[in-house]
Parts: sequence; structure tokens; C-alpha cells
Amino acid sequence: MKNCDYSCRTAEHLLSRRRLFASLAGIGASAVMPDFGLFTSPAMAAEMTRQQKRMIVINMAGGLSQLESWDPKPGTATGGPFRAIPTSVPGLHISELLPRTAKVMHQLALIRSINTKEDDHGKGAHIMETGRRKTPAQEYPALGAVVAKALDAGGAGALPGHIVISPGGGGGRNADSAYLGPKYGSVTLGGGKPPQFSERPQGLVEDASICANDIRRKLNDRFALRRRTAQTDAYTQSFEQGLELMRQREIFDVTKESQADQDRYGSHDFGRHCLLARRLIERGITYVRVTHSNYDTHCENFNFHLEQVGEFDGPFATLVTDLAERGLLESTLIVVLSEFGRTPNINHLYGRDHWSKAWSICLGGAGIQRGAVIGKTNDNGTEVTERQVDGGHLFHTYLSALGVKSTGSFEIAGQKMPMADPAFEPIEELLI
Repeated sequence: MKNCDYSCRTAEHLLSRRRLFASLAGIGASAVMPDFGLFTSPAMAAEMTRQQKRMIVINMAGGLSQLESWDPKPGTATGGPFRAIPTSVPGLHISELLPRTAKVMHQLALIRSINTKEDDHGKGAHIMETGRRKTPAQEYPALGAVVAKALDAGGAGALPGHIVISPGGGGGRNADSAYLGPKYGSVTLGGGKPPQFSERPQGLVEDASICANDIRRKLNDRFALRRRTAQTDAYTQSFEQGLELMRQREIFDVTKESQADQDRYGSHDFGRHCLLARRLIERGITYVRVTHSNYDTHCENFNFHLEQVGEFDGPFATLVTDLAERGLLESTLIVVLSEFGRTPNINHLYGRDHWSKAWSICLGGAGIQRGAVIGKTNDNGTEVTERQVDGGHLFHTYLSALGVKSTGSFEIAGQKMPMADPAFEPIEELLI
């Protein structure tokens, strides 16, 4: 295991984030992020913008092979045909399929000792999304909903703080926030475009739209005096959020980025989606998840990873570099995960099957030690030999890296609901 000792690298003794947002809430915050123009110092305003916590998750859906990515075993019976190459961290090697990512590994860290003991796609994804195992007794909110609520600084009409970018996504709201309420449910985008139906109808002039919404608000307020419920509040939040989304729809349009940036990220979906993730994070969206799929390689594992990981490598490395150069990586947690890994043993179709007993993820930024490697597997990658962790440990670690007390609770209808599974704890040696 490798630990790195770095200084804080943040502005000394600035206002705490929670105190700042609490004070801004009293005087009115903007729809996307606090009005940092309230400060007389432009430098302080820029610094507070950079320090707003955010998270990007890249979901390698289907189950990325750890052996063809973060934990290669070349020259072994299970290693496959690809070499391991050195990275920008001395002594750390990853798959040769990730040459550009290898050059930015000093900005990142690896966890090579995950054992979730769940080889089913749906159940594995649930563990990685919620930090908990499925149970009929309780629905738990997705990571994005927890992060969006824990870091929420906006009012009822603020833009969505929980965005999922996936090929084919058109702007629909998803029911993945459980007891946290629909405000924190994800909105699915795709193609690097704004959500569908986010433009005002051509036949409706702006003055008429404003008038109609003023009337709606007055009627809502009158109704709420006698019959206000959580459901009516949810409707109000949805309407106000929808109006704000229409007003700022260009935030979701990746074509507003320079042509040079579009070329650097690539013209395929994943490139556009990584650029969109950067755009959203820069404009104050709290949580963005990008999907890259499908890594369920039961056959032709090596040919598929050669192509698919090759597509991932460039845009991901570009995203990490851009966040670092723009001063955003210090406050943005970036995680590359799957629902599980792939079997060390190669099947008769030259594929790798589902494998949850010894696999890896990559993460970095925010409160993560750069260049760290947590855990270890044996020579053939068949079992964890050092610092085994589960999805619950990962969930706690993400929240802690974002400055959230992962052992804390949300108060829902007078009941305390733990943010993360109390049976687990953060991976402390990975945190700064």
C-alpha cells in the first residue's frame, strides 16, 4: 500500500462551506451556485467557486475487467495478452490499454481490494449505488441523491443537482432518491444536448409564460395555507426547477464549448459526455454520473476491451487534466467504478465472467491522497490479500472525501436516516 503526504493545498482559513451557504441562503442564492459577486474581492469569489464540492462518477456499466485496467497480471495464466505499463507514479503500473491515463495517475488513486460478494448485475449495481445490499424492507437513495442533498446549497427552484448522462437520455426524472424526495432524483441527459421539452413553446410569448407562472404560484400559496403536504411541496419544487432548467438550458448544451475542446474530447458519445460533465461541474452542478458501456464481456473480452477501454482512455485523461488545470480537482471527487469486475479465469469463448471477489476502482481529487494504492490481490488476481473493502466502505469514503460526515444522518419526517451504512466506515488511509 502506498501513502502520499501532501499539504492541504487550499486557501487558508476561508469561510467554511456550510457557514457560507447558510449565510447566502438568508440573502438569496443564485439558481446554480451562490452569488460570489457578493464578496468585494474577486479573488475570494473565484476561490469559493473552486472550493464548492462536486462529484463525477464514470460508471463502466456491465463490469470492467480489472485485469485489463487497474490491476493487470501480465505473464500469468490469468493475465491475458496485454502488458502492464509504468505510470506517472513511480512503481505503479496499469494496463497498456490506458496509456494516457497512465500519464495522469499522479492525480489519482487505486483501490485494488474490493470484495462485494455479489455477482448479479442488478444487486452489484445496487451495492455500488447505495453502499448497501438490497432489502425488501427499505429503499435507499442513490449516491447522487445523497451527495446532492448533503451538499445542497440551492433553493426549491435551483437546477437539478443530480445528473446522469447516458446514451439515449432525454431529460426524464428518475425515482432513485427514495426517502430524500423527488428534488434529489436524477435527471438523465444524453448526446451532449439540453433536456427534451426544455424550450418554451413557440406560440407562448415570455410575458404570457411569466404571468401564468405568477398565477400558479399564488394559487399554490393559497392552497398550501390549508392543505400543504410533502406531495404538494414536491410538485412546487418540480415546477420551479423546470422553469429554472428552461431559463438556463444552454448549461446542458455541449456545443457551446469551443470547437477545440470538442475536438480534444472526441466526437463519440463518451467524449461529448465527459466534456458535458466538465461543463456542468464548472457551472455548479453537484453530482454528475457518466455511463460508458457495455463491459459485460462473456466472450471476446480482449478485443472488446482493446476497443472500449481505448475509447475511455483519452476523454477520461483529458477530463482529469482539465479539472486539475482549472483548479477544480481539489474540490471535485472523480470515481471510475463498475458493479463488479471480471473473472481471472478465461472461459472457452475468450471471455471473462462476473467477478466480485477481487476487483478494483480508480478515484481521485477532493479529499483523496494522490498516487495512493489501497489493497492488493494475489499473483493470479483470484483473491484479495491485503485491505479487503466492500461497497459500504467505498460509500463512506466518497462522502468523507467530499467533506461530509459519513456517519451523520438525514432527518426525514422526524426520523434519523443514516447517510451511509453504519456497519461500515471510511478507508481512512486513503483520505487526506
